[in-house]
Amino acid sequence: DEEVEVLIVAARKEKIEDRVAAAEVAGLKVVVMDVDLYATEAAYTLVSVQLPSAGSEQTVMIVDIGATMMHINVLHDNKPVYAREQSFGGNQLTQEIQRRFGLSIEEAEISKRRGGLPESYENEVLQPFVQLLATEVARAQQFFTSSTQYHHVDHIVLAGGCASIPDIEVIVQDRTQVHTVVANPFHHMAMGARVRQPQLAVDAPSLLIACGLAMRGIEL
Repeated sequence: DEEVEVLIVAARKEKIEDRVAAAEVAGLKVVVMDVDLYATEAAYTLVSVQLPSAGSEQTVMIVDIGATMMHINVLHDNKPVYAREQSFGGNQLTQEIQRRFGLSIEEAEISKRRGGLPESYENEVLQPFVQLLATEVARAQQFFTSSTQYHHVDHIVLAGGCASIPDIEVIVQDRTQVHTVVANPFHHMAMGARVRQPQLAVDAPSLLIACGLAMRGIEL
């Protein structure tokens, strides 16, 4: 009862100054800057409604797969208990598209998002990448359960750009044997008339951290 767990976050001063300068050039005033970990935890309150009992008394692993890194945050009974990063991301898929089809990195990225690649892409490029992604998530799950007091994961929440791959949650669930969903922080939000909802549905998992940043200081 006399012990308190403290999470300390440090960042190089020049990294902060670069971001402040970018905001000021855009005519914005920086008040608070946050880290991905806190932003993900804040946004989790928006996606927990996708889980049974809103994740209460359960262990939930959030896996945010970015361009180069996979961020793993685990909450137990909706409280953070674990955080880790793995070197894996969507750039690996982009680079394989570039290599296989002779495209520039920009063309490969656009084709990955918008389609238009040869028929061989699905079986020869995308599916091997998806299987590798599922293996990385399973590895993260096993590392967590073997190195902490929590020996079971009840749910996996996928976020980041790679979470938009069709049926990715089915493949991850099959590999990990853990109930898996794709994060949608806009699930219960009212939408403006100008919002293109089909496109937002595709982009939603990649905007989890952005939503968490926007929620800084908001009481729900």
